[in-house]
Amino acid sequence: MIRSTLKISRRDRDHDEPPYHGSERAGQNRDRLHVAIIMDGNGRWARERGRPRTAGHVAGTKAVRDAVRCAPDLGITTLTLYAFSADNWRRPQNEVSHLMGLFHKHLETECARLVDGGVRLTVIGRRDRLPTSLERRIARVEERTQAGRSLHLRVAIDYSARESLMSAARRLAAGGPQTRQAFERYVSQAIHAPWGTRDVDLLIRTGGEQRLSDFLLWESAYAELFFTNVLWPDFSGADLGRAVEAFKGRDRRYGGLSQRSTASRDSSPQAEKAV
Repeated sequence: MIRSTLKISRRDRDHDEPPYHGSERAGQNRDRLHVAIIMDGNGRWARERGRPRTAGHVAGTKAVRDAVRCAPDLGITTLTLYAFSADNWRRPQNEVSHLMGLFHKHLETECARLVDGGVRLTVIGRRDRLPTSLERRIARVEERTQAGRSLHLRVAIDYSARESLMSAARRLAAGGPQTRQAFERYVSQAIHAPWGTRDVDLLIRTGGEQRLSDFLLWESAYAELFFTNVLWPDFSGADLGRAVEAFKGRDRRYGGLSQRSTASRDSSPQAEKAV
């Protein structure tokens, strides 16, 4: 395993939780985590077994179900999964069609399970290029699950962080308020996401690659990164737990000094002499 550390209305906010404040960034709210996952390795999983790439995508749905089931017990309140990037439209048409059909099918079959589990689903990304039937199903499932409070599950479909940032920049250039709060609202609006979702705490990528692939670039400014060689269809709840455990051992400083570093500095002979 390879690891590396590298206001709209109140009802639309993530679990009615205000945007990240300084005390949370200092590590005092680690029992409420936003974890994002780049689900990579479906195609390689299938190829290793002599099966078509589409079989890997089908197998990956079990890993999604496991992650959603285990997330609340790990202190994860927001889970964002990268399912289909804006660049994925360049894949072979049969694979793209299969993925769109898979999204459509599982939105229908998993809706009752999400409602029973108190999971709120939000699909982030563009919607104008999705099949009309899929767009409608997304809207229905979002409406049916909007009362969920155990977990906010966000699935990124036709998503590009760069496109969302460019859209927000155009809004500012057109005369929008020149504030960070306004910019963050514009970013959220560009991807149909509720505004106020906390920043990403931990970003996981499966499959052995170590890159962000245009995923949540703004929201992951201070995210801890965790890379694993495990292919997504093999990624289990236990693997998610190990990633969270590794995260909890990280020293998150946000540009400042850690408490350990401060204590060590203040107790040094030089510090005592200066006092």
